[in-house]
Amino acid sequence: MNRPARLAVGVVSAGRVGSVLGAALARAGHTVVAASGISADSHRRAECLLPGVPLLPPDETVAAADLVLLAVPDDVLAGLVSGLAATGAWRAGQIVIHTSGAHGVSVLRPAAEAGALPLALHPVMTFTGREEDLQRMAACTVGVTAEPGNEAAWNVGEALTVEMGAEPVRVPEPARPLYHAALAHGANHLVTLVADCVDLLAGAGIAHPERMLGPLLSAALDNVLRHGDRALTGPVARGDTGTVRKHLDVLTDQTPDATDCYTVLARRTAERASAAGLLSRDDAAEITTLLEGPEDS
Repeated sequence: MNRPARLAVGVVSAGRVGSVLGAALARAGHTVVAASGISADSHRRAECLLPGVPLLPPDETVAAADLVLLAVPDDVLAGLVSGLAATGAWRAGQIVIHTSGAHGVSVLRPAAEAGALPLALHPVMTFTGREEDLQRMAACTVGVTAEPGNEAAWNVGEALTVEMGAEPVRVPEPARPLYHAALAHGANHLVTLVADCVDLLAGAGIAHPERMLGPLLSAALDNVLRHGDRALTGPVARGDTGTVRKHLDVLTDQTPDATDCYTVLARRTAERASAAGLLSRDDAAEITTLLEGPEDS
């Protein structure tokens, strides 16, 4: 596997995932030239994990980079990519990577139309945004998705994953919704039937699903024991209604036996996230309404 040339990396944004992956790429010999981040937590993570890297607006971060890492919430990703395309930010020759588990590379089409190489690299682990995540990367897998038939793109995604210390696993675009639903069911809801997750991943065509799930569930258990409800992550705790709706659709269509369990655990997750102050009352109500389904007429 050929090593990618040394690249100028731009991180959008410096959250728990972006800051760690940016640090992993820097450790592999690439140069993080810019990052974007608004919150105080993002500034703190950048100072710790990306020391000396300037914090710039997203369009300026993209303009400075050969490799753009988009580490934003699932429901924000499509609008961000399209908005940057409207400003002419994307250019030919760039590598554009997002870290969403729910999306494949089709969400990056506006960047691809400008000549950029689109990749989806989803680390199968939970993140705290601290230095210990770099050590955990060595034990995790990364779901890699590239354009069908573009073997060079798949190889680039796999090579970058190996450089960050993780193990690449190919996930075809049509398998992404089921793949992500399985991982969310296991890690984000904490209490799960591990056998269900193995079956879901096998149904999506993922080889050795137990190897994918092991590091993920271990990290989730460690985080909840250390931090309680503050460890909650995932689309429910973030209020990503669109991703939750996609999970419900793919489970109902392909594995209806798992739908009731997913719904019950998601509702409980929303309750705990709201009580802990992680999820606003309005977002919690929207998630709960979706999970409860339409009222009988």
